[in-house]
Amino acid sequence: MKGRRVLLRVDLNVPMENGRVSDATRIERVVPTIREIADNGGRVVLLAHFGRPKGKPEPRDSLRPVAAAVAEHVGRPVAFAGDCIGEAAAEAVAALKDGDIVLLENTRFHAGEEKNDADFVKALAANGDLYVNDAFSAAHRAHASTEGLAHVLPSYAGRTMQAELEALAKALEAPKRPVVAIVGGAKVSSKIDLLENLVTKVDALVIGGGMANTFLHAQGVPVGKSLAEKDLATTALRIMEKASAHNCAIILPVDAVVAWHFEANAPSHAYGLDAIPEDGMILDVGPQSIERVRAAIDDAATLVWNGPLGAFELTPFDAGTVAAARHAAERTAGGKLVSVAGGGDTVAALNHAGVAEAFSYVSTAGGAFLEWMEGKALPGVEALRAG
Repeated sequence: MKGRRVLLRVDLNVPMENGRVSDATRIERVVPTIREIADNGGRVVLLAHFGRPKGKPEPRDSLRPVAAAVAEHVGRPVAFAGDCIGEAAAEAVAALKDGDIVLLENTRFHAGEEKNDADFVKALAANGDLYVNDAFSAAHRAHASTEGLAHVLPSYAGRTMQAELEALAKALEAPKRPVVAIVGGAKVSSKIDLLENLVTKVDALVIGGGMANTFLHAQGVPVGKSLAEKDLATTALRIMEKASAHNCAIILPVDAVVAWHFEANAPSHAYGLDAIPEDGMILDVGPQSIERVRAAIDDAATLVWNGPLGAFELTPFDAGTVAAARHAAERTAGGKLVSVAGGGDTVAALNHAGVAEAFSYVSTAGGAFLEWMEGKALPGVEALRAG
């Protein structure tokens, strides 16, 4: 890589507060790749998007404040260019010496990015000799900087992309069995494809959160005023039938913690499913259900997790999620479990339980992680394979 300009696609779409990065997890993930290229004499040209400006430059969507945070984490200066193509980008890249780093402005300031426009791809490629994609979290988008560049420059996966793909292969593509999946969250409607794919791949599927209420309702269990998509009852039953046909056990709650107000520390009580009050809301799995989830984790050699088991943002309705997460972490630490988790709420829930670092791998990819779990091909990954 010495002396070569390396276009490195990274995910710097980080949360900001008062002009400063409030969560640097995504920056931390790409530091090893940036340093490896720079240490080997490569000239690092960082490409990234920020927000959803839809081809119109907006000051609030500028990557300029992020450059300082990247420099802080990499431990060396990071220059900034006011555009990702054209004269500003060309001048900034031309000024680089071996081992230097520059961050180019938001790729989404140009409409050609999301359209994967050939001319825009060419304009980006003019500033690089090699292309490295280290943004798995954007790999489900067929954009110019995530997919198009792989067709016009010698292309490689970065270390974060490599780690993500290796972890995902261990989870579902070539897993150690038995494989158990935990899927939670509010709505079945957002995870139909995910559930349809998982029941063909795992040995047991634990369903929690508001989603579980939809499945319970489909089986004739009264769920009171709980969040449930009652119009998806036939979908839930179809998923259960498909699971049965593929010898996948579906594990639903057998009891629940019910409250009458959706707020922290609201008065609550655990009930069996035959006694859910008509005016109550299920906000967490009950103690017997927690034991069932723990037993499922004990049986597993591989665990894939997406979504919380209850309203974990509100105490005490975080109990089920925290207990299951800590048990999985304990089994992982003991070398008895490969645990892979992903999705925004999932990462927040594992951090809340204090065990994100103890899982085998926690993906920060969000949409790309979900689409991979749904069994879909990711354009950014497929382009690298083709290259």
